[in-house]
Amino acid sequence: MLESLDKIDNKIISMLLEDGRASFSTIAAEVKLTDVAIKKRFERLKRKGVINAISADLNLRTLGYENPIFVQIRSELSKNRDVIKKLKELDYVLDLNQVLGEYNILAKLVVPDLDSAEKFVDSLSKMDGVLDIKTLVVISEVKKSKALPSFSLQKRL
Repeated sequence: MLESLDKIDNKIISMLLEDGRASFSTIAAEVKLTDVAIKKRFERLKRKGVINAISADLNLRTLGYENPIFVQIRSELSKNRDVIKKLKELDYVLDLNQVLGEYNILAKLVVPDLDSAEKFVDSLSKMDGVLDIKTLVVISEVKKSKALPSFSLQKRL
């Protein structure tokens, strides 16, 4: 288990969540340390698995995609691994999660248009091992937070 994060670690994480391009010197100025000290802390957070990566947050609509579509999939338990393996290889699947509940797989798709979505979901329903599918089409994104709840940064990881 990782030791608890201090206020400086929390500030580094918060600033990087707000702007993943924030420089070590910018963060250092905010917390009144050297950029070398911030770099060491950042590397420690990466090494400990707190920070996995810094990535771009793309506007998919601007790139020509529809709003995301979430697909709940119920698969035969004996074929679950095969279904997941096939889903992982498909271009339109951005995120893939195993979940508990009536459906055991949740996929997030992005498609260029709703006709493509219909064809893609139809092909999923015919996949060996898939028992049932439910789709949820996002009509608008109401909240997309880059920050963690404030209390979570105070807890031990």
